[in-house]
Amino acid sequence: MADAAADANMDAVQRRLMFEDECILVDENDNVVGHDTKYNCHLMEKIESENLLHRAFSVFLFNSKYELLLQQRSSTKVTFPLVWTNTCCSHPLYRESELITENALGVRNAAQRKLLDELGIPAEDVPVDQFIPLGRMLYKAPSDGKWGEHELDYLLFIVRDVSVHPNPDEVADVKYVNREQLREIVSQADGGGGIHLSPWFRLVVDNFLFKWWDHVESGTLNEAVDMNTIHKLI
Repeated sequence: MADAAADANMDAVQRRLMFEDECILVDENDNVVGHDTKYNCHLMEKIESENLLHRAFSVFLFNSKYELLLQQRSSTKVTFPLVWTNTCCSHPLYRESELITENALGVRNAAQRKLLDELGIPAEDVPVDQFIPLGRMLYKAPSDGKWGEHELDYLLFIVRDVSVHPNPDEVADVKYVNREQLREIVSQADGGGGIHLSPWFRLVVDNFLFKWWDHVESGTLNEAVDMNTIHKLI
């Protein structure tokens, strides 16, 4: 009954997305094995009992000054509300245009769609062919006991100056940061300074981000690409 009441109090927009969006289920080698609702894919009970693993992506968008765009997730988000994270984090859906595996085109199509949905970034500002998939990671992270994540996450980088108009249903705040500012944010999060980072963003920060940032600044991102390895960070 408590769960039913909690679901009834869910934000209407988030509730619709939870039941209408069909995530792509994969195995640990990223082979498609089915699909299920966003709702089921984020229930820790289902994740644990059925080992539900779904495909996801995380976009890291840099401007021409090589500053990274961060977002704070909306207070109405079902998982990890109000945490700070990378530019955009979501899922390719179980639809033809987002299931294309060649050159991760399906994931890149989904990223372009969600940058518009969440941040109001027009598609022409982020051409699909400008996204560079750098790698993949597999992780699991509980949110609040009921909800959580179990994702095979594509890490997409793009360097573009864009127009940003955040959707308040998805995003509470945005900011561009340089390396030093991001290190300060991480330090504040570690020190209990009232800032919380998403677990997937923190994994990328701790394992990959700063060395990849070197490639962003030198224009050599293609040298950092490794789409053969799936980094298991559980």
